[in-house]
Amino acid sequence: MSPKQKHESIVETTPFMQYPGIPSWLFHFKVQAVVVGLLALLCYANTFKNEYAFDDTAVIVRNEFVHQGFAGIPDILTKDAYYSYYRQLNSSDQLSGGRYRPLSILTFAIEQQFFGAVSKNEVDSVIAFGLSYNPQAHYEKKFVREMHIRHVFNVLWFTLLVITLLYFLRYIVFPGNPIMAFIAAVIFTIHPIHTEVVANVKSRDEIMSLLFICLTFIFAFKYQERKKISLLVLALSSYFLAFLAKEYAITLLVLLPLAFYIFSKYPVGKSIMATLPYVAVAALYAMIRWHTIGPRNELSDSDIQINPYAFASGAEKLATEIATSLNYLKLLIFPHSLSSDYSYNQIPYKDFTSLLVWLSLAVHAVLAGAMIWYFKRRSVLCFAIAFYLVNLLMVCNIIFDIGATMGERLIFHSSVGFCIAIAFLVYEGIGKIIPANNRKIALGGIVMVLVILGGYKTIARNSDWKNDGTLFMHDIEVSPNSFLINVNVAVMLVNQSDFEPDSKIRIANLHRGVGLFTKVLAMQDNYVLAYMNRSVAYLKLAQPDSMTADLDRVRTIYPIHPELPEMYYHAGMLYYSQKKYAQAASALQVSLKLNPYAKEAQNALIEVNQAAMLKKE
Repeated sequence: MSPKQKHESIVETTPFMQYPGIPSWLFHFKVQAVVVGLLALLCYANTFKNEYAFDDTAVIVRNEFVHQGFAGIPDILTKDAYYSYYRQLNSSDQLSGGRYRPLSILTFAIEQQFFGAVSKNEVDSVIAFGLSYNPQAHYEKKFVREMHIRHVFNVLWFTLLVITLLYFLRYIVFPGNPIMAFIAAVIFTIHPIHTEVVANVKSRDEIMSLLFICLTFIFAFKYQERKKISLLVLALSSYFLAFLAKEYAITLLVLLPLAFYIFSKYPVGKSIMATLPYVAVAALYAMIRWHTIGPRNELSDSDIQINPYAFASGAEKLATEIATSLNYLKLLIFPHSLSSDYSYNQIPYKDFTSLLVWLSLAVHAVLAGAMIWYFKRRSVLCFAIAFYLVNLLMVCNIIFDIGATMGERLIFHSSVGFCIAIAFLVYEGIGKIIPANNRKIALGGIVMVLVILGGYKTIARNSDWKNDGTLFMHDIEVSPNSFLINVNVAVMLVNQSDFEPDSKIRIANLHRGVGLFTKVLAMQDNYVLAYMNRSVAYLKLAQPDSMTADLDRVRTIYPIHPELPEMYYHAGMLYYSQKKYAQAASALQVSLKLNPYAKEAQNALIEVNQAAMLKKE
């Protein structure tokens, strides 16, 4: 037995004198792994009955390559993650910087192959007509059943992650203190802020990214200890897979040498040299990404769905980004209330007169100062703070425009640093209690309270993520000013009104949808989707004047909108049913001007003109 193995064996079986009375079996990795694995399964088992919601639509539901199964893999590997979604919308818009994250999407396509892939020739019609959240559609029912299984896989991936994270914490971060590692892993597992990542299947990219980042750390340290090429290959392969999951892997070029410096006690120069092979992997990924999706595209100037700071000045943008960064720390400390969206205008623009901006600057300056102070002492708190701050820099918009104000999923990686710091502070703080026999009770009590409160909140929040209806109806109460949530609730109310048997409820929902679209248009008055969908609501409410007013506005903004001819036709027929023949003829003429070959509109115009002549006679 090597000295290191002997040391690990002692750590595994001997309770610490600082906490007398802790049973020796709790120090074993297998026991701890079973506990955190069961916690993950218990906290997220109720997602198994969930359907699809939020970003699932863009990445899975309307992704032709996922529906094709194995046949879609070449396109998944060679196109932006949102390419298919924007193609389905006949749009060339893309998120800032593009998204090359094929790994999780590959798993969706592989799953679909076993569920039943759709041929390339049929996939467009399936997406257009079989996945409109129409509960009567055959493929919709099939796809929802399949989503239940995808949720099971997501929870299994998360369970694998938390067990791997536990090993990472025991082996690298807390090698002499398995209880401290266990506490950090438990806090991470039950933290409610992670519900979006696990309950929203699309966010499997976050899970896989952090999983392979942890594996990179583990194999990198094992290689440094044993110098076996096979371990270096595993480390570099894990790092490449982390990049294919999400771009956040770039943070390891800072965090990995820092870990060598703090935990292996390497000098700074040796820490940097040990990281050089990983720089080569990052460069390889960058070349593949550039070749696949091209140079970084900038945010749209005016579309607040893509650019939430479209209406902000430069100073307002920076001030709001600084202030918003503090929200992440607040939600990590007190995860209530949670929301699927924090975009415009839920978080109002700030300027540098706002106290929140300066408070955020002060808090993050203190964290940065503490990180530097602990760096000289090679303290685990330096690594914890660095893990939090470096990953935060990836998502806070100050360095990279990410196309969103903030999101709970975006703090997933940073939360590892938070959990490390909390575990360290709790363990060391309680370790000062006298007499020593009370420490075990205090520590166990705190962990139990965190598990109960965190588990309760997590399980409750999972139910909100069942589908778009449950999610947005809940979150509009939490984020009433969110542009995106208002749009989604309004669209849902209008689209699902056809399936509401109670006419009073149906009409009330349509009026509420109209009101929400009006609220959205007050935020962005050139938003075509809102005008088009509000015109549909007016059609269902039999209000042709309001309907045509919205259609006329769309003609001004987007004169070649493909649905305009049909919508003007429906407006004309609605006028006709109300015996308003002049207005009916005018609407039908516009329809024919936009599409001269539409037979239905031609025949309808003849019929309207005949009816108008009979009325005159």
